Amino acid sequence: MGIPDENIHPTATGNAANTVAEHQAKQDLVFYSGWFCPFNQRAWISLEEKGIPYQYKEVNPYKKEKHFLDINPKGLVPAIEYQGKALYESLVLCEFLEDAYPDHKPHLLPTDPFERAHARLWIDHTSKMIIPAWQRLLQAQSKEQQDAARQELYNAQRKLAQQVKGPYFAGEEFSLVDVANAPWVAREYILAEHRGYDGAQVGDGWNEYAERLATRESIRKTTNDKDKLQVIYDRYLRDEAQSEAARAIRAGRPLP
Repeated sequence: MGIPDENIHPTATGNAANTVAEHQAKQDLVFYSGWFCPFNQRAWISLEEKGIPYQYKEVNPYKKEKHFLDINPKGLVPAIEYQGKALYESLVLCEFLEDAYPDHKPHLLPTDPFERAHARLWIDHTSKMIIPAWQRLLQAQSKEQQDAARQELYNAQRKLAQQVKGPYFAGEEFSLVDVANAPWVAREYILAEHRGYDGAQVGDGWNEYAERLATRESIRKTTNDKDKLQVIYDRYLRDEAQSEAARAIRAGRPLP
């Protein structure tokens, strides 16, 4: 018997469905996507920002089908096939797109070596501090656990907010730091509705920054209908989800 998470809505919806429809033609780059996954959305945002031609293929990573496991042995989205060769991991893919398509703008990483390294530091902060705290708050069941995770998230987001030059992390140019955070920012309403999250408590302009991310065209074009997402996040809110991320949080392990 399959796990309950297999029974997700099979296709993208809303704005994201329109974007999928525009990317069905065969291309050198095939994007294997799970419409619901925030990690997946990072790579999708990068593709849309840079205007890279790609063919969209929907997969259900919970089913671990052989063809997809041949592309990504971890069985996780996102993944790509580029000229017949496979790659995966969201941030690896975002950097690959920068290198493989240098003529496609905007450039999401600075060309200056110091600024590039500085951006990577805050991408690392996002991956190690913001997203785990976000996930812990989402899955926390007791008031004490929720209060602790919420404060942890506020602190992690505040540190990033203090680095934002405005309107985006690096100033006028949208960057990979923004991409790394945008999918979770666009889902903050779930924490607000169910976990007492209040972006105003972060301070340092976080709400304004979050609004700019959530309303940027590439994020809107890769965002699905809330009712379909809610079905998935209800499982996390009950701490019943069986994704690799959910299991890692329950086990106290780093996110995959």
